Amino acid sequence: MPPRPDAPSAPVAERPRVPRFTRAEHRVHRATATLMAVCVLTAGCLYLPFLAELVGRRALMVTVHEWSGILLPVPLLLGLGSRALRIDLTRLNRYGPHDRQWLRAALRRRGGRPAGKFNAGQKLYAAWIAGAVLVMLGTGLLMWFTDLAPLVWRTGATFVHDWLALAVVLVIAGHVWKAFGDPESRRGLRTGSVDAQWARREHPLWEHEDNTR
Repeated sequence: MPPRPDAPSAPVAERPRVPRFTRAEHRVHRATATLMAVCVLTAGCLYLPFLAELVGRRALMVTVHEWSGILLPVPLLLGLGSRALRIDLTRLNRYGPHDRQWLRAALRRRGGRPAGKFNAGQKLYAAWIAGAVLVMLGTGLLMWFTDLAPLVWRTGATFVHDWLALAVVLVIAGHVWKAFGDPESRRGLRTGSVDAQWARREHPLWEHEDNTR
């Protein structure tokens, strides 16, 4: 990260910026978000009567929902060819004492939340959504291919799939809400860089992290 700027009151466009995400990471995020949105919207058309009546064509909605779910892990798998993405995945899976401090401060709505490139909330969200996608994929396959398991398994898979889908919608809604509350974070994902002052304020430990693994 660059040294502290001499003129912190300079316009945002003129302040030093810090590289945060590569183009590959941006594409992986956008493709995954698009597939997830399709999954959620088609699920709504299947489960909510007013949407089902509005859209119709239930068979098409089922097909689109199934294939968007199957394809959901593909952007990330393809993105593993990016070294930057692999490094960031390592960061997301690495927890330290500062993450516990961040969570305690967040729960008490206090300042002093130390974070590296990703804060503890972002790490927990990434871990939870990754696990949820795997469970949704597994239960969805049991529902799709009825010969894979006995009826009692398929019944349980349907129960888990439906309730976990509701949890996923709520968690994603919270994720989107937080993102809209932080324009610089969104700008970093869109342009690949963030304001250096924002980086020091929100992710003060980032510059000390190991960028080689």
